[in-house]
Order: sequence, then C-alpha cells, then structure tokens
Amino acid sequence: MGFCKYVLATAALGVAGHTVGAAVCDDFYARLPNVKMALCVDAKLQATPSRSVKGRTIYTTDIRPVDARLRVLVVGGIHGDELSSASVALHWIALARGAPSQTHWRFIPALNPDGLFSRPSRRVNANGVDLNRNFPTPGWEKESVVYWQQRTLKDPRRWPGKTALSEPESKFLVQEMDRFKPHLIVSIHAPYGVLDFDGPVMPPTRLGRLYLDQVGVFPGSLGNYGGVHKRMPVVTIELPNALKTPPDAEIKRMWLDLRRWMDETIKPGLTAQGKADAPG
Repeated sequence: MGFCKYVLATAALGVAGHTVGAAVCDDFYARLPNVKMALCVDAKLQATPSRSVKGRTIYTTDIRPVDARLRVLVVGGIHGDELSSASVALHWIALARGAPSQTHWRFIPALNPDGLFSRPSRRVNANGVDLNRNFPTPGWEKESVVYWQQRTLKDPRRWPGKTALSEPESKFLVQEMDRFKPHLIVSIHAPYGVLDFDGPVMPPTRLGRLYLDQVGVFPGSLGNYGGVHKRMPVVTIELPNALKTPPDAEIKRMWLDLRRWMDETIKPGLTAQGKADAPG
C-alpha cells in the first residue's frame, strides 16, 4: 500500500481519532502505568490496516505541522512486558502536541499488542518471537541462530523466529520505515536504565538521567537494521523500570533533551542512499 493510500485508509477508520481512541483506552491502554484516560484519549490514536498475530489492531498517531522539516518515528512496546515504554510514548504525544515544532512525529505506542495484552504480559509476540531480533539484518539467517543458541542458550524470550520478518508486527514497522522515511527512530524499552545509539551521526550523551552506554549490535535488532544497515539513526531508550514510568518531570526532561539533541544533530536533506527524502 502506497503512502497516500495508507493515509486515506487510516483516516477512514474513525471520526477524528476520538471514537477509536476512547475504545482503545477502555479495552487496551488502560492497563498501562501512569496513563490516565484523558491522556490516552487525547493521543487521538488511529487504527492502521495492520494487525498482530492474534488480529489486534496496531495504532499510530501523527503530529504533523505544515512546516515540518524533520520526520521522527517513535516506537514503544516492541517487547510486550515493557509496559512503561508504551506509557512514555503516550506522554510524549501530549508533549509534542503541546509544544509545536518543525517535526513530523509518528508514534507507534505499542508495536506488540499481543505481548502487552497477555496476562501476564510477555516480551515476545503471540508466536513466541522476540520482535527486536526479527528484523532483516545482513547475515540474519546464520547470525541470529548462532547468537540465540550460543549467547542466550536458547532463551525462549529471545527467539528470533524462523525467518527474518516472519512476524506481522516487525513487517509493519519495516513498512512504516519505508513509507515514512524517518530522519530518526526513537525506540523505547526497559528496564536497563541506559541510553543506546546506532547510526551515522554523533549520539546523544544523555537524555534526562539516562547516560549513553552503547552495548553493541545484535542480529535482527532494530538498532542494527535501522542504524547500521539502513544508516537511519536509532536512539534506544532503556527506562529503569518496565512496570513503572519515571516521574512526569523526568519524562519531560528526557523529551526536552531529545529535542535539543535533534536540533543540534539531525539535519534534513538527502537520505544515506542520496535520494530525495520526501515520503511518498
């Protein structure tokens, strides 16, 4: 589906996002920590045509000023048991709406709704796949298996899947990257309390209380696929707690530090492939 058709399809799925958003908050996002109903409804979540393994809708929110010069994709809930990551994404939607900038934001608060909605919540999706090991990095067929068997000792929480992009959720994110052509991806995780980075520009040294600690790349990870392979900067935020968000003041501080670093570092223009970077 092309970008224009995608926008039309998502726009047709709800009335200005409010009806869809309220239903989602009642049935789904209400279980997240530090998320009030008003925060969730005001996010104006929009249903996409994409579904999880169990058929749950994957939602997005766009905040697009007319004079946008940057495109930033923010992803939470890649791992379903990292509840705080989806919560922080919703708080950042409110901050983005409250302080307009020349940035077109696209938020995916919960990429893995099946894992998030499980009781108890699970890191993996409904097929038991770690979505953050399922992206098509070079050499995935060999490297992902070796890493899973030798480095994780076949940890089922980190199973990369049978093939790269075998899962509808990881497939959807790669399609979003192709459609949206972000200048930056921000991937929110928990609970290691550090800041990681992959990509061709200087990384941020800190966001709020999180300091840079580049832990390396892994076969099939989003940082490896986006930052190293596609040369699309990926900031990976590891919140300190998977079940509890930082205080609201700290959430805002991380946001302001991210915005400041973006203004200083991320420059629009040509993609790494040297083609015009407008989405289409």
